[in-house]
Amino acid sequence: MMISTKEIEVRYAETDQMGVVYHANYLVWLEMGRTQLIKDLGFDYAGLERQGYLSPVLDVSIQYKQSVRYGEDVTVATWIDTYSRLKTVYGYEIRKTDGSVAATAKTMHTLVSKETFRPIALSKVDLAWHTAYEKACVNN
Repeated sequence: MMISTKEIEVRYAETDQMGVVYHANYLVWLEMGRTQLIKDLGFDYAGLERQGYLSPVLDVSIQYKQSVRYGEDVTVATWIDTYSRLKTVYGYEIRKTDGSVAATAKTMHTLVSKETFRPIALSKVDLAWHTAYEKACVNN
């Protein structure tokens, strides 16, 4: 299993009137973590898009454990929880600098052609990427 990490400095613009990170900003952090994982595996999501493929989110689940505030830093740990022919589920854990868990999450994605928006197996698009996902996956 491979776990990728991405450090994030909480910006003022990410907080609400109470100084707490607004819940929707966690989605941005998940995407940053996912992008870092892909990069750490040696691939480039933007390159996949240039080839004519997208990986839309099918489902998101976030469990908020404690507030994060402006001025704090967090680390997003990301891994491939499950990987199958047409779906990838990423797992996430967002930790504060003291090690406490601020949130856990999962996102489910599929790969589609930009032209048709029909699902396509990653193994048909990039065999090396497919193989890397199989090796990095927690539950395969």
